[in-house]
Amino acid sequence: MTTRWGITIPLEGVPLPEQRSVIERLPDLGYTDAWSAEANGTDAFTPLALASVWAPELRLGTAIVPAYTRGPATLAMSAATLAAAAPGRFALGVGTSSNVIVERWNSIPFEEPYKKVRDTVRFLRAALTGQKVKEDYDTFSVRGFTLGAVPEQTPPLLVAALRPGMLKLAGREGDGAIINWLSAEDVRKVTPYVRRYGEDKEVVARIFAIPDTDADTAREIGRWAISAYLNVPVYRAFHEWLGREELTPMWKAWDEGDRRGALAAIPDSVVDDLIVHGPAAYCRERIRAYADNGVTTPVIAPITPPKADPAAVVRALAPSG
Repeated sequence: MTTRWGITIPLEGVPLPEQRSVIERLPDLGYTDAWSAEANGTDAFTPLALASVWAPELRLGTAIVPAYTRGPATLAMSAATLAAAAPGRFALGVGTSSNVIVERWNSIPFEEPYKKVRDTVRFLRAALTGQKVKEDYDTFSVRGFTLGAVPEQTPPLLVAALRPGMLKLAGREGDGAIINWLSAEDVRKVTPYVRRYGEDKEVVARIFAIPDTDADTAREIGRWAISAYLNVPVYRAFHEWLGREELTPMWKAWDEGDRRGALAAIPDSVVDDLIVHGPAAYCRERIRAYADNGVTTPVIAPITPPKADPAAVVRALAPSG
């Protein structure tokens, strides 16, 4: 059983300054971790900087920072700053992100994603210890960068990973992996690729959850989330590798431009596998199943139904109930 229980911050639908009261209470509710995400909302570092002050007991992590959207030196400085603000309580998660975020939104070529993440991890390994880095990596070059504010404790480096190549990179050169959009049962297939490089490798899983909501409403919300994510090429390839053939009709309809048909083609069983929903006690049981199958740090990504109170959702998903 895991001793960790994380939540994704900031919460959706609540202005960032108004989240202090919720974040301050997280340790009292049994949460040990707060992990940020970065897509089209807040950046990854600012919410964690606030949480480092609002709830200094929490461990903090990024899940994830894209390797493409910050220069190597800027990424090292951001990570070092947060590591200094929360000594021994920060973990840096990096990954490819997706072609949508990198290319469409940031106008950066989404090229050689495996090498880009590998090179970023190798650079950060050196830079965060204060070494002077002068290196030609496959995907970028650094000419004599030295971090001017070296953190007292170097943060662990975790790699967002879906398929075998990146999972093995996470175990071989990272301190562990961050996994996403998979069922508790899928964890058994994924984690051995990481743990072959050490049983102590951390595996963080982001787990989408909709507690205390009727099944029809939860599945409707879940279908929208699944269609938005699992038609992105990197996630589609992941679920093809997992063998989730039930999604083939959705992919076919999506490829044909039939968005409504793609939504309707997602079976209830897939929603139930990938999104935890039902009574809060059942949701907590399903989250623990991820830990039983090899996840060391479950990180809940709560989905708040319309008119629901985000703070109540956080309380409902707390480990003690």
